[in-house]
Amino acid sequence: MTERRSIHTFTDEEVDINILKEIFSYGSWAPTHYMKEPWNIKLYQKEGKRPFVDAIIDSYQRIGMLKNDNNPKTLKMITSMKDFLLEIPHHALIYFEKEQDPVRFEEEYAAVCAFIQNAQLAAWEFNVGMLWTITPYMQDQEFVKDIGLDSETVKIAAVLQIGYPKRIPRNKGRTSIEQKLEIVE
Repeated sequence: MTERRSIHTFTDEEVDINILKEIFSYGSWAPTHYMKEPWNIKLYQKEGKRPFVDAIIDSYQRIGMLKNDNNPKTLKMITSMKDFLLEIPHHALIYFEKEQDPVRFEEEYAAVCAFIQNAQLAAWEFNVGMLWTITPYMQDQEFVKDIGLDSETVKIAAVLQIGYPKRIPRNKGRTSIEQKLEIVE
């Protein structure tokens, strides 16, 4: 657990689908209220990444993070961003069905986050790295529609970038728990 790192650069090698299934199976042992197991995964890989990356670029242009013009500088930035995203072997979009009750919504979101953390820890055992991302396009209703989901009924919790680490970052440590723990007696 203390050795796991967030991975930002990956080798070109794809992770075998059976290993990914095993990783996500371990993730599913997360605590889940009422045994609802709310997590769902859309796994983008190979040529399936292209429409996903195009939807990301379209979203970034729509929400103003990228210009939407034919300026050579803009086109170069878009090409660079696409190339970067397409080089990542796998993108796992994690989502869940929205609950109307705010308490149940929080319970489901917490369970999905536990699923993601379990998957990250399991992946590390297979020498597979992940980066848990939460980005503005996840809030864009048009993006959600572009990838075949309904923003009225589902919430995207995260996108996991997945692959074999090209470089493992150094251990940055953690704040001592004594600084975070308040004991009330």
